[in-house]
Amino acid sequence: MYKILVVDDEEKIRRLITKYAEFEGHETVEAADGMEAVRVCRENKFDIIIMDIMMPELDGFSACREIKKFTDTPILMLSARGEEYDRINGFELGIDDYVVKPFSPKELMLRIEAIMKRVRSQAPAEPDKNEIFEYSGLKVDITARIVYVDGKKVDMSPKEYDLLFYMIKNKNIALSREKLISEVWGYDFYGDDRTLDTHIKLLRHDLGDYSTLIVTLRGVGYRFDING
Repeated sequence: MYKILVVDDEEKIRRLITKYAEFEGHETVEAADGMEAVRVCRENKFDIIIMDIMMPELDGFSACREIKKFTDTPILMLSARGEEYDRINGFELGIDDYVVKPFSPKELMLRIEAIMKRVRSQAPAEPDKNEIFEYSGLKVDITARIVYVDGKKVDMSPKEYDLLFYMIKNKNIALSREKLISEVWGYDFYGDDRTLDTHIKLLRHDLGDYSTLIVTLRGVGYRFDING
């Protein structure tokens, strides 16, 4: 059973999600806007947050940004729009998944379960020494989850780090889209290929001059190529 915070200014949407979540045996708390969501998160601990984007007082993106300052609770964003800007903005803030309205409540529950499985499987590791990859001015400390581009530290979203680290560990190998999604997001990921494409775009932007290391393999996927 999970404790879920449902944030949406539409009462019908909140009640629909709450109904299905409670049917699955979960505990729910509702918030009608971003300001209330931030306040409730400061006072309570949740397993996952379902957050709408367009809300009065404080929009979902701003609320997510504030919440991430004091908790690493997984966040699933809801939006009435399917624009790439929303996906990119959300993933940059570190959200775990993105669902466009109207949505299937059953699919929403499956996505929640998929997120929680990934969270539970991320056991903390305590290796003896840091695993570091270096290529010209690119330095990636995989163990510490730190990336430097020409001496400057670059901040990435959690999934960008995961994607980059996986590609580096499998450098010079052709990685299919299905392989990347299953290994980075999990076999039970209920998103689509656009999620991978969006993160590749974000990753290339953050890598700057080293974005060319990520090679697109048309009809297949991507390769992290250090052979030039």
